Amino acid sequence: MGDERRALLEDTLTAAVALHERAKQHPQPVLDAAAAIIGALKAGGKLLVFGNGGSAADAQHVAAELVGRFERERAAMAAVALTTDASVMTSVANDYAFDRVFARQVEGLGRPGDVALGISTSGASANVVAGLVAARALGLGTIALTGGDGGAVGRAAAIHVNVASDNAARVQEVHRTLLHVICDLVERSAVTGDLS
Repeated sequence: MGDERRALLEDTLTAAVALHERAKQHPQPVLDAAAAIIGALKAGGKLLVFGNGGSAADAQHVAAELVGRFERERAAMAAVALTTDASVMTSVANDYAFDRVFARQVEGLGRPGDVALGISTSGASANVVAGLVAARALGLGTIALTGGDGGAVGRAAAIHVNVASDNAARVQEVHRTLLHVICDLVERSAVTGDLS
C-alpha cells in the first residue's frame, strides 16, 4: 500500500509539473489577461469573475486577492465574484434557469470597460458561456480560463487562457497558479503606479 501511495503522489506531481511547463511555453494569453484587467481598473472599471464548483472557489479567491491584497500593501481594487450571493444565485436559477445565473448578474452589474473573467475546467459550462456572451454584448472585456480544448467557453471570450488537459484536478492546479500570476502582475502595476 505504501508503494501505491508514493506512486500516486509522484504521478500527480509529475503531471502537474508537466502542465505548468506547458503553460510556460504559451505566456501571451496570461499576459494579455493581466493587461486587460489592469486597463479596466486604471479606467475606473471592475473585474467580474465567475465559475462553478472549484472554479467558483477560484473566482472568490481572485476577488479576495484583489479587493484585499495579494502580497503588497496598496489600495483596494474593484473585483466581484458572482458566485457568492446565494439569494441572487438561487432566485435567478429558480425564476429563469441555472444557465442564466452569471449572465443576469453581468447584465445588472457590468458596465462597458469592465472585464468579465469566466472560469471552466471543462470549457463547456453553459452558464459561464452565457455570462461571457452577455458581457461581450454589453461592451465588457472578456477572458476565459479553461481546460480541455477550451470548448464553447474559450470561443466566447476575446482572451482565452487554456490548460489543455481533461483531468479537472490538474487543470485546477494550473489555473490557480496562473490566477496568482495575474494577481501578481495586476498588483505590481498598482503598486508601481504603472497601470498601463
